[in-house]
Order: sequence, then C-alpha cells, then structure tokens
Amino acid sequence: MSERYYAEIVGTGHAVPERILTNFDLEKMVDTSDEWIVSRTGIRERHIADENTYASTLGTKAAISAMEMAGIGADDLELILVATVTPDMPFPSTAAIIQKNLNAPKTAVMDISAGCTGFIYGLSIVDSYIKTGIFKTVLLLGVEVLSKITDWTDRSTCILFGDGAGAVIIRATLERKGILGTYIKGDGRLGGLLMMPGGGSQNPASKESVDGRLHYLKMSGNEVFKFAVQAMGEASTTILEQTGLKAEEIGTLVPHQANIRIIQATAKRLHIPPEKVYVNIDRYGNTSSASIPIALDEIRSNGNYKAASPLLLVAFGAGFTWGSAAITW
Repeated sequence: MSERYYAEIVGTGHAVPERILTNFDLEKMVDTSDEWIVSRTGIRERHIADENTYASTLGTKAAISAMEMAGIGADDLELILVATVTPDMPFPSTAAIIQKNLNAPKTAVMDISAGCTGFIYGLSIVDSYIKTGIFKTVLLLGVEVLSKITDWTDRSTCILFGDGAGAVIIRATLERKGILGTYIKGDGRLGGLLMMPGGGSQNPASKESVDGRLHYLKMSGNEVFKFAVQAMGEASTTILEQTGLKAEEIGTLVPHQANIRIIQATAKRLHIPPEKVYVNIDRYGNTSSASIPIALDEIRSNGNYKAASPLLLVAFGAGFTWGSAAITW
C-alpha cells in the first residue's frame, strides 16, 4: 500500500519595502483625507518600493526568511511557485529569477496569475503536487509591487495598494495535518471590472497605450466590492463544508486584506468574532497575493501561534477569482 502524504507549512517569511506612504502623504498628492481613507478602507499606511526594488527582490528576502525558519537549504527545494500580477518581466518567470538569486538550480519554476487569490490558488496546486508524491519540498510565494502599476493621479485606486512579499515552505508529511482542504473558483465574464489593459498582446506597449494610461490598473470599485463580499462568503462556507469544520472551531480567520468592510462582512456571515479575525490592512494596504502569506508569517512568528489553529484563509481577486483554504500548524 502506497504512503499517503499531506502538505504542511513548516516555514514562513515576509518582506516589505522600507518606505512608508501614509494617508497624510496622500493628502498632498490627490484630493483625499486620512479620515475618508480609514473610514472606507481601514488603511492608514502602505509600504512602497523604490525604483531598484522588484518582485524578485522582495520575494527573495521573504524566501530566505521562510527557509531559515524551516531549517532547509536551497538544495532541498524541488519547486518554486510564485503568485503575482506584477512580475519582474513577462518572461523569464519571477520564480526563475528568485531561483537564480537563491542558487537553487535543481528546482522547477513557475509563476501563476490569479490576482489577489493567487496565494490560495498556489496552495491548491502545491497541495495536489505533494499529495500525489510529485514534490516533497516546495517554496510558495505571493509577491506584489503594485505601486509600479498604480495610477497615482487616480484617487479612487491609489489609496488602496501597497507592496510586499510573503513566502511559505511546504513539506510532505505522513501525519494528517497541514493543508486540510482548498477551494478555488473563477468567473472571467467579470474580468473587465478589475484589470490592467496595457502591456499584453491585446494592447502592447506603444505611444498610444502609454498616452491612454493603459499600463495602470483599472477598477470599478463598487461592483468589485459587492461581488467580493458575496464570493468570499461563499468560499468560506464551502471550505467549512468540504473539511467538516464548524465556524466556531476556527481559531483564526485570515482574509485577503482588501478592504476592512469586506473583512467585517465575511466574518459576520460566518459568525466569527472580531478577536478571531486577523487584520493588518491598516499597516500594509492591499498587497494582493502577498497579503495572506504576510499575515501567516506574522501569526507564525507569535510564540503562541498554535492557538490560532485551525486557520481559514479566504481571498478574492482579479479574474474574477476567489478561493479558500483550511490549514493547521
């Protein structure tokens, strides 16, 4: 009888740029105010990369931290998987660049694009690889430098986003623990509500695309908000049903940090009290696929982190995509 493997997170790490952009700084750039931003989003500040900091820069730092916690070296890695919508370049993959930085030539490398749900999609992929015995040690990252594609003249979007990277080391174990289940879904019919139209084969870089500001992200905020609340609620209840967990058994709800009102609505639907909901949006803003792994590293770095288990992770992002996962430490 063949052995049955489970996927366990054994190391976490994160990295953010040093520069902090506060709401008061934004008041000097666009027509907005600290009170308006906090009341509608929960964001007070965000970290912004300089011109010499890329997705691979932050990803490499986060990866090294996660590897140190896990007690492994580059030679132990078999796959590097990066979730991002802001890669260093279209190709080679950011995973390949991080592989070079880590000097880990034995690994497979791959980027995935699933918007803010990218890390959840990545967990689902890694869980499948490990359970089928294809890989036993994987580096999974969520990495974003959204400031590079933010239109700093658009007050409806520039207040929302920040830069950062989160990494986890996932290893095969024969014990029934780690990733209890994942759920992913998407609806491409709604993709036009959250997109960056320039830079691909449809609108390649040109004078016209630059003049039309097509290389910045575009978002229909109200429509995205409504669907995000619905989708994150559905993803949360689905993973509970799938794993047999009850909402009251969840130690910590770790939602994608997009908007405090979406976070609160998701918790309310699940009847999870505020003290069990992890929130750091006030310090980082929306870091897309990096938000959940950054939160996981902050939770794991707490000496009492096992009390936070089991954890329910849930996200919604461009595509549209949405998904959830249940994990134990």
